[in-house]
Amino acid sequence: METTRHFVATVYAVHDGAVALHEHDKLEMWLPAGGHLDRDELPHEAALRETEEELGLAVDLVAPQEAITSETARSIPQPQHFLVEDINVHENGDVGHQHVDFIFYGAAPSQAITPQPDEQPASDWRWFTPADLRARSDEIPADVVAVGLRAIEAVG
Repeated sequence: METTRHFVATVYAVHDGAVALHEHDKLEMWLPAGGHLDRDELPHEAALRETEEELGLAVDLVAPQEAITSETARSIPQPQHFLVEDINVHENGDVGHQHVDFIFYGAAPSQAITPQPDEQPASDWRWFTPADLRARSDEIPADVVAVGLRAIEAVG
């Protein structure tokens, strides 16, 4: 069976020691902002666009960027993590669909969430402190807890 892979970008938006997560309508799990890269986007551009659409916030990415350039190449902001996520797993264990996820941390200017009209409403979002993430680790995926804690620490 062939596995279909899509490139996605995710942003752990942090403000005042808390990270923004929402209970995803389709996947029915707590996740940060993010989505598929458009054909003409680089990963960091998709990360910024998705955060603006889903949260209504223009975050500052916490992303290292090398100083490597040439006539034909340039460095771009680097994600903090790369993950391969199984989205569609069949009963026999075959994976039909995966996301190759470029994960960024972002410093949010506030906790005022104002999604665009076609996104999940602000009431679906919560700001989780490290204590909240740990206390709800039975309902938040382990990778989301681990990366959320790292993002809060990195953004400060």
